[in-house]
Amino acid sequence: MATLADVRRIALELPEVGERPEGFTGQASWRTKKGMVVWSRGSRQSDLTQLERLGRTWPEGDVVAVRVTGDDAKQDLLAMHPVALFTIPHFDGYPAVLVRLDLVDEALLRSLIIDGWTTRVSRRVAKAWLEGPA
Repeated sequence: MATLADVRRIALELPEVGERPEGFTGQASWRTKKGMVVWSRGSRQSDLTQLERLGRTWPEGDVVAVRVTGDDAKQDLLAMHPVALFTIPHFDGYPAVLVRLDLVDEALLRSLIIDGWTTRVSRRVAKAWLEGPA
């Protein structure tokens, strides 16, 4: 089980990541100059309505969205981790997955955030950080 504090800690360990509130909700996001990497994502009324039509519900507990490298990666992640990860109609065609923090372990959360971060920094920055000190 992970928490928003874990999300914050992991995200802020990464180069060029800062935290700020997003949009009209004011929910936390962690982003680079190129965009969001991971952000707190509560349900919206439109989400609830769409999910109800599909016979689904929004999960209890904290949820974050994490950027992924593309739709293939998204579909693979959803298939590999169907309990901890999900998507909603609003995210159709958008390169992100939703993560149930109460059901994800820290290792998977860290991996997701780092992978999302690599889409929001230069290859040089990502490579230098991933390779670590020489």
